[in-house]
Amino acid sequence: MSIVLEAPPAAVTEYAKAPLALLIDGQWREGSSGRTRDVLDPTTGEVLAAVPTADRSDVDAAIAAAARAFPRWRDLPVDERTRILMKAAAIMRERADAIARIATIEEGKTFAEMRGEVLRCAKALEWDAQDAKRAYGRIIPIDNDTELTVRHEPVGPVGALVPWNFPVGSPNRKIAGAISAGCSLVLKASDETPATAVALVACYQDAGLPDGVLNLVFGHSAEIAEQFVRDERIRLIAFTGSIPNGKDLAAKAGAEMKPMILELGGHAPVIVCEDADPKLAARRTAAAKYANAGQVCTSPSRILVHRSIYREFLDELVKASAEVKVGFGLDEGVTMGPLANERRLVAMERLVADAVARGARVEIGGKRIGTRGYFFEPTVLSDVPLDADIMREEPFGPVAPVVAFDDLEEALAIANALPYGLAAYGFTEKAATADRLIRGLEAGILSINHCGGSVPEAPSGGVKQSGIGREGGQEGLEAYLVVKRVSHKLR
Repeated sequence: MSIVLEAPPAAVTEYAKAPLALLIDGQWREGSSGRTRDVLDPTTGEVLAAVPTADRSDVDAAIAAAARAFPRWRDLPVDERTRILMKAAAIMRERADAIARIATIEEGKTFAEMRGEVLRCAKALEWDAQDAKRAYGRIIPIDNDTELTVRHEPVGPVGALVPWNFPVGSPNRKIAGAISAGCSLVLKASDETPATAVALVACYQDAGLPDGVLNLVFGHSAEIAEQFVRDERIRLIAFTGSIPNGKDLAAKAGAEMKPMILELGGHAPVIVCEDADPKLAARRTAAAKYANAGQVCTSPSRILVHRSIYREFLDELVKASAEVKVGFGLDEGVTMGPLANERRLVAMERLVADAVARGARVEIGGKRIGTRGYFFEPTVLSDVPLDADIMREEPFGPVAPVVAFDDLEEALAIANALPYGLAAYGFTEKAATADRLIRGLEAGILSINHCGGSVPEAPSGGVKQSGIGREGGQEGLEAYLVVKRVSHKLR
């Protein structure tokens, strides 16, 4: 693998021009307390900027703004709402390069990945905005003097909390779905990628979104989440994050009978069957594994390969890993950037050490790169025992553990043994085996013969402890709507 670790000074200078502020009721402003948090450069570990943090009064002001704006936005004709949102999507496309550069600097993902993320978000917004026109109800025949209808209406102001790993995609999923459905929103974006969130929200503001419909805050996630739960003006909470945090939030929201959309962690199995093409499977698995340095909830992270093709698959996976070019994400040809923070770096070192201590072999990688920033080598571990930590907890990094199996039922049992159920992948050339994988794998997102990601047209979400509800597709819009039955006596 080739390595380039220095971020050009011009890039950091460019980032310094990105404004950092809260957006409350259409006004960009500092936090009331004056408190800030440092934003660190994952390429160097040095401070990039300081993001203002919201205190309780700021969050209350944002909620109040969303509550005031909701009736006006809800009652605006859907064609007018769609016109504004389609303009926001067009602005997003125009600014794709600029947003991607900001996001690459503060999150670490390569420019090509980030630009693709921005463009997918524009497409998703267009889909949601147009799909809102088809949020139909229905008329139910009952008798001659009663009109019985079912109506779908926006749930109300939404409180949303998102992580750092998809700094455009995660917040935009919440914004596009909620606002297209006719809701208003208070977004708590990650303090680690704030300039990206500001640049994204600015696209909506500059498109003419009415004041208060979309509000942006930064600060302590647990405190803001608690405020969302307790405030009766917030009618639904949308959260993307870890399983422990999601379960804690769900328990608190449940006590208030407040609905939630939860996209939580995953530990996606890959089952490579004996009739699969091992080299093709290895290449496609590697491409997904090292996207965003493995910091993806749906990243393939438990790779189960039939023993008859195990060595051939492993050799090709090692070869693909060796071809990864690690470096600063804005540099030409770089295919994997740094991890986003020191927490992930420490976790990778711990997981690799544990696996090796239990008998796994390091086929390639396994170490931190350099002493500046948060770079880690693309890593393949072979013959990993099932009781290794990396086989039981989500790695969220560029480490691929590979295990051999002899029987498909055995592989399915291993794949389904954990409480995770977000994504799963299978490789086979036989239709009957593909059907067995489809029926047997317990996951909300399943791909056969590839490791595809989310698309705007279809729902994404998990089963078991990986989440509740769906984002994307018709189901994603429906998550922000409530059903009202109306019985109207005509005479």
